[in-house]
Amino acid sequence: MSYKNLEYKFSKNEIVILDGGNGGELERIGAPMDGKLWCGRCSMENPHLVSKVHESYIAAGADVITTNTYATPPIAMKDAGLEDQVEEWNKQGVRLARQAAESASREIAVAGSVSTYGSWRKYGVERLRPGFDQQIRILVEAGVDLIILETLASEPEIVESALESTFEIDIPVWLSVSCAKNKISGNLMHGVEESIEHDSGSLHFELFSKIILDISKKHSGPILVMHSDLKVTNDAVKELKSNHDGIIGAYPNAGFWEKPSWKFVDQITPESYLKEAEGWVSNGAQIVGGCCGVGPELIESLRQLN
Repeated sequence: MSYKNLEYKFSKNEIVILDGGNGGELERIGAPMDGKLWCGRCSMENPHLVSKVHESYIAAGADVITTNTYATPPIAMKDAGLEDQVEEWNKQGVRLARQAAESASREIAVAGSVSTYGSWRKYGVERLRPGFDQQIRILVEAGVDLIILETLASEPEIVESALESTFEIDIPVWLSVSCAKNKISGNLMHGVEESIEHDSGSLHFELFSKIILDISKKHSGPILVMHSDLKVTNDAVKELKSNHDGIIGAYPNAGFWEKPSWKFVDQITPESYLKEAEGWVSNGAQIVGGCCGVGPELIESLRQLN
């Protein structure tokens, strides 16, 4: 029933509010970060803090909360010597989100986060595809309402492989991609640059418009721009609108990552974040939230969009 509530909002042209970053918020409230699994261990070792983060986003007005499974895909768990615990850790991530959603006084959807965390371009499709299949199966069986593919910094062929892993499941799929501005050409690229101001480094693959066009041939569900600098997010939303006929959305970050911690810079006031989000909405976004460095206080400002 939770996803039907989102479909109703979409049909009425209402804004669906996604939560903010789990890892950054867990760090902010004192959860220890792991060198290999970042915030992944928190579901097992500090479940009360994961629950607290989910509950804080619900209280802030989120319609969708995301499982703390971004950092626990099979490839990362194997590298951490925990490949025999992939199922247990991912199910725990769903369990904590489901409990928070079911304790809420209104309909909350749970999005199962599937990622390429830990690969960082070390591994190709052949190594990653079985992990996508496995993590998606676990999350669906554990009871998520939708899958959100968070393909941060992933090559186009990896994005396509992750998407293909969802073709046989019977719940909705949201696809998220990151982007960065090419400083020489001025073109918006599929890639990543967490912080323009702090020169956190950038990675470019191909034109952002091209990957969206290619993806749209295989995926009619929502496409979102994720974990990108605020300064390029509005341009990304415009390109999403021009190249995808389905629902679009945005959840940028504030700051940058230096393993194993998130650097809380590029911070923005709730008033300014709302103003940015109003621009995304005016350009067609119907799903709005935040990624790393964007916490409950910024998500709460988005309630004014409806």
